[in-house]
Amino acid sequence: MPVRILDQAQVTELLPMRECIDVMELALRTLAEGGAMLPLRTVLKLPDGLGAFGVMPARLSTPSALGLKAIAVFPGNEGTRLDSHQGLVVLFAPDTGAPIAIMDASSITAIRTAAVSAVATRALANPGAGDLALLGSGVQARSHLEAMSVVRPLYRVRAWSPNQGRLTAFAAWAGNRFGAAVETVSSAEAAVRGADIICTATSSRTPVVEAGWLGPGVHINAVGSSIPTARELDSRTVAEARLVVDRRESALNEAGDFLIPRSEGAITDAHIVGELGEVLLGTVPGRRTPAEWTIFKSLGLAIEDLAAAHHVLGKAASRNIGLVAHLGGLRQ
Repeated sequence: MPVRILDQAQVTELLPMRECIDVMELALRTLAEGGAMLPLRTVLKLPDGLGAFGVMPARLSTPSALGLKAIAVFPGNEGTRLDSHQGLVVLFAPDTGAPIAIMDASSITAIRTAAVSAVATRALANPGAGDLALLGSGVQARSHLEAMSVVRPLYRVRAWSPNQGRLTAFAAWAGNRFGAAVETVSSAEAAVRGADIICTATSSRTPVVEAGWLGPGVHINAVGSSIPTARELDSRTVAEARLVVDRRESALNEAGDFLIPRSEGAITDAHIVGELGEVLLGTVPGRRTPAEWTIFKSLGLAIEDLAAAHHVLGKAASRNIGLVAHLGGLRQ
């Protein structure tokens, strides 16, 4: 059975951000319409705090895709030649179950996560928003800068990171890659004050955004935390904002940015106004006034990986890119 294998560089070439944003919007609409199957991710916490290994299976009706992402998250890789996220996305033929593709997951994760934030920004941020605060200086900060620039004309970008060396490197990269002038600042507060779009992409377990720093009409993409015991936003920020999530079930089980304020009594389950796909379909209102705060809490969904991989595979097959291997699966 032929299986196409694609490495990180090939996936990156075949999944430009602008295309991925549209692919993610379709996947999230499909989820909201009931055209997806995805259990909560299974995660093994590795000993000695080394990292975690997760498996995320899913099925999508539009586009028609079946598969999984197997991902290892090793925070110790930060600052080395390896991304903190290492793994594979494996696609199977939806009609026969035969494996059809194996591709790098770290590139897909980086691109699709930022693309989903771009979908949320396009749907929830004020139309004239363009003052961006980036908290973090790793892979997701880079992909989010690109994604935000696709959906909003950015006239100012400020970035903060607890790692000064990586922050400096990020600003230099942004200048070389996009010709973008990124102001590096000494605190999260200095980045956030005055911004109308905020992307949090840190590994912090405690809040890096406080409500007292926020001006009217801000939109926040909260991306960095994906476990119940860690958060990037303080409770007041979450309680006073209109909260949209990628998926309710995931948020109720995995999102520390939601679960910790709930445990404090600041909010209830009803504080989640809807899923992003429901906002896109128009069944749940998004932003209601120019002055209100909106938050998109992103946890990352397997359907996003599948939709991205399906798009990549189609382009790779048409251009004959990648290694084609012949595996088993045939009755002898």
